[in-house]
Amino acid sequence: MNNVILIGMPGAGKSTIGVLLAKTINYRFIDTDLVIQRKYGMLLKDIIAQRGMEEFLTIEERETIGLDAVQSVIATGGSIVLKEKAMAHLKRIGTVVYLQLPFLELEKRVKNITTRGIVMKKDQMFYDVYKERIPLYEKYADITVYCSEKTMEQIVELISAKVL
Repeated sequence: MNNVILIGMPGAGKSTIGVLLAKTINYRFIDTDLVIQRKYGMLLKDIIAQRGMEEFLTIEERETIGLDAVQSVIATGGSIVLKEKAMAHLKRIGTVVYLQLPFLELEKRVKNITTRGIVMKKDQMFYDVYKERIPLYEKYADITVYCSEKTMEQIVELISAKVL
């Protein structure tokens, strides 16, 4: 268990905090969204549009399980908690840290819902996604870090103290 896995809603700061945390604890940094984009040669939103939500989730699960991660900070896609096998794998290879933020703060941060590549059913609103995923983030988290009203540095410091 030598990896740190960041989970949370889109806009929670997984990628940004992940880079800073990796530098702070001298780990590699892996962003699963970027791994998928690089492998498929297109943006997440385009993969979802062309292949559909379910196939995207299958791709996300397969790529997450296939990660070669040792002493790494892994920023996951916000939807990875929808895939039980992927989450079981992540829990086996590291400590899962949930970056928790209240909905209103996430809503302010996420302005580009349609272009960001968020896994949402056609009839869902961002709040529906939030309500659906919160229990899953809580279920899978080994550590929960409440990020509201904290600087990136404070969040990194909190995570570092808990995982090292």
